[in-house]
This record gives sequence, structure tokens and C-alpha cells, in this order.
Amino acid sequence: MEHNIAVGLDIGTTKIVAMIGRKNEYNKVEILGIGKSKSLGVHRGVVNNITQTIQSIQLAIQEAEAAAAAKIEAVTVGIAGQHIRSLQHSDYITRPNSETVIDDDDIERLINQVHKLVMLPGEEIIHVLPQEYKIDGQGEIKEPIGMYGGRLEANFHVVVGQVSSIRNIGRCVKSAGLDLEGITLEPLASANAVLSQEEKEAGVALIDIGGGTTDLAIFRDGIIRHTAVIPFGGNVITEDIKEGCSIIEKQAELLKIKFGSAWPGENKDNEIVSIPGLRGRDPKEITLKNLSKIIHARVVEIIEQVYVEIKNYGHEEQKKKLIAGIVLTGGGSQLKHLKQLVEYITGMDTRIGYPNEHLAGNSDDTITSPLFATAVGLVMDGLKRQERQKAETIVEEAPIENEPEVVEDHVEDEPVVEAPKKQKRSFLDALTERVKDFLDNAE
Repeated sequence: MEHNIAVGLDIGTTKIVAMIGRKNEYNKVEILGIGKSKSLGVHRGVVNNITQTIQSIQLAIQEAEAAAAAKIEAVTVGIAGQHIRSLQHSDYITRPNSETVIDDDDIERLINQVHKLVMLPGEEIIHVLPQEYKIDGQGEIKEPIGMYGGRLEANFHVVVGQVSSIRNIGRCVKSAGLDLEGITLEPLASANAVLSQEEKEAGVALIDIGGGTTDLAIFRDGIIRHTAVIPFGGNVITEDIKEGCSIIEKQAELLKIKFGSAWPGENKDNEIVSIPGLRGRDPKEITLKNLSKIIHARVVEIIEQVYVEIKNYGHEEQKKKLIAGIVLTGGGSQLKHLKQLVEYITGMDTRIGYPNEHLAGNSDDTITSPLFATAVGLVMDGLKRQERQKAETIVEEAPIENEPEVVEDHVEDEPVVEAPKKQKRSFLDALTERVKDFLDNAE
């Protein structure tokens, strides 16, 4: 696999997508190939059948390899699922010497302290995202590095997940003959693909409606403030249509995509769809009004749950208002009249998010569909990770002759150029390493 190529693997409940991309000369992401397979063995974002998931991954990878005429060796994988939850936490450290300036080491010490939080059995901290800092009681500090102070405090957004679910995804990737290059939280990947920096600054809620789950990520002042995973998605709508109209799942899914609408008032009473009966039985007639009533009831339930999470973040307080409103993405966002329904329920401005913000201008229309937002975000994440590694390698290889005289702080054998590397390494990189080690030792 070429070095400047990254592969995103989105293991969803309804589909598995493998996407190959690279940066072009304008620093935009160019998608070279895409592979898609029906996801078997995943329920509500969590793997529940390893063998089937491995086969689905291999199918998607083969299709992407054929499209891009490249060999895939390593992938960046997204994690979501109903086991992900988040919490707010404040912590502080007392610095031994307030005469020295705060540096990366202090921040790392503070973040490591958060990792000592006691979680429920089987849960592990996936992401620790600092919100804002306080130094000696002075609040609202965004960047504490370089300042003086004795007590360093911060509010954190902590994302927690089930470690066994993450390991299962790692096992599937490894058994499909691939290396795990990185792990990313799916709501963050989708957000990177469809949101602009201005929206993140102004305050925005990204709602990614997938097959099995609906992911929420809230940004304000350019920082992620809240994440949640709601354990319903497009599949429960299909399930309701299947039950309500007494038809098979395949027909229910087609009905939803072709004729479905989230707003019952749109359809007239005399609009009817005829569905072929099973094996010699009479065809069934379904009115579009009834169809959209079934869809409407379930969609309202999903949106109301998401809105509860937006209120939990504190959207109703003046200081926390989300000025840019809501951005809908994911396969479920393509449902007709969904935007209007979301605006009606939440009273917030809403748009559909297409992942074309960072894609090359000549990208195919299918790739810029909201369906592939997460996959595009994972490719971007993989490319970013490669750039970081390149930068670290350059730092490591840099000659140390002109180093200023601060060597006495270090242990004799330790190279002085370690510092830039520390802050770059996110906890997800460490998690990836741990999942890799676990899989290697479990062989």
C-alpha cells in the first residue's frame, strides 16, 4: 500500500464501507476507491457474530481494492454502538513549582489523572477531551501552556465504552488480514467530514442517523462538548413498516427509501402502493398516508431522544446556545421531509450534511452522499495520523547539536527531542496500541 494513502473502515449495522483516499495537491481528499457490503453480524453498532463480520469486511475490502487498483494493508476503524456513553468531569493538579511555566507534561499529568476514574466493570475510557482550563482560580482559559500558576484545573468531556466490544472489532479487522492503524469515535469522524470550522465555533449539533444507532456530537467554540449514542436508527423504522404493513423486510426497506416521508400531511388519502404478494398470494395495497404515519411516529421518538441529549448539554442556557443549529447526516438523513420535522420539533435551524467539505472538487456524487459521511471522516483521520507520524519521524531524526542548554532536567540516556512527541499522541492511539497488543498476545 502506498504511504500517502489511507483507508477508512466503517463497520455499521446495515453496511460495511471500505474507502481508500489520499490528499491531492490542493490538500483536499481524493477518494480512489470504495467498497460496500451488507453488514451481517453487527447489531446496533456492536459485533455479535465475529465470522459473519469478518466475511463482510473482506467483501468490502476486495471491492475497494478492485476499484482503486491498490492493496489494502492497514485501516482506520470507527467505533460506535450502544455501549458508548459520555460524562463531564473536573479535575486538578497542584504543580510543585509555580515559578515555572505550564507545559505539555503538566497537561499530560492532568489527563492521566482523569484516566484513574473508576468505571463500571468492563468499561474503559476511550477519549478524554479537555474543555477549558482554570489556573489558580482564573477561569475560561483555552490554552494554558506557557502561563504561570500553581493549581491547574480543567473540565473534561470523557467518553466511555465497553472494552470487549472494541477488542471484538479489533479481532474482526485482524482476522480479515488487516492491520489496525487507528481507532476513532464515529460521531467525531462524521463531524470532521461534514461540519465547517465556523459551525463548530458558533455551536452545532451533528446528528448521524445510521442503521442501528443515532450518534450525536455537539460542538461549541471549536471544541467538542457532548457526545451520545442513541440505540435506534433507520432499522427500527424499517421494522415498524414490516410489522405495521405485514410485509417482508426487503419490501419494507424499499418502501421506506422510495415512498417514505416523515411528514404524514404531505400524502393524500388516495395515494396507494401495491406490493407483490408472497408466492402466489394477492398483492397488498398500502396507502402512503399510513406508511408515513408509521415512519413519523418512530422518527419523532428518535428526534425527541436526541433533543433530550441536546438539552442535557445545556442548549437552553444563553451561554451554551447552538447558533448553527443541527446538521443531519448518515443514511437515515435522506428520509423525505426529515429536515422540516426536526426543525418543527426542536425549533433549531437544520441542514443535511454532505461530506463534501474536504473532498476534491471532482468527487463522484455517490461519495458525497450523507451515507458515506463516517467513511470519509475515517479516511481523513487516517491521513491526519500519517502526517503526525511523518512529523514525529522528522523530529526524531533531527540533529540535536543546536539544542539549548536544558539537558540537566533530563535523565542522562534520554534523548532531548522526546517533548514534541508527547502531546501529539492522543489516547485513541494508545488504545489502538493496547488493542493490538491484546490481539497479538491472544493469538
